[in-house]
Amino acid sequence: MNTRIETIAVTDLEGESVNLMSAYKNKVLLLIMYNNDCLGCTGRAIPLAYQFMQDYPSIQVIGIHSDFVNREGSKASIKAIFTSGENPFPIYIDKNHKVYDQFNAEGTPQWLLISDKGELFRSVFGSQENAQNRLFYAIESLVQKKSNAQ
Repeated sequence: MNTRIETIAVTDLEGESVNLMSAYKNKVLLLIMYNNDCLGCTGRAIPLAYQFMQDYPSIQVIGIHSDFVNREGSKASIKAIFTSGENPFPIYIDKNHKVYDQFNAEGTPQWLLISDKGELFRSVFGSQENAQNRLFYAIESLVQKKSNAQ
């Protein structure tokens, strides 16, 4: 049985505390934990997250910039990686990499797929093709499971 997640504590780009589990209650969430200094994150994972957002409009994609020593994100630096200068989906900051630690992330990018019941459905590390495939199949499986339940 999957464990229900009660809290994912992050900070929005204005510095306000947010619990993602309350803010996005009853939604399927695809969280991508990344860092601007991670080329696999900015080059492959974020464009992939954007593609998933287009392909699966029922899923809420959320970016979480995991802060590490000397690799902290600011509103300006987070927006700067996007050619439009605007975030394509909500992005929050994980101060002192607490959320990263909470989910025993293997590195960045780390993907968390959370069901609409607030349960961790799958955790996938990486942005290479094999990680993308595992993520795609997990999303398909969760979306299929949800549509069969309706």
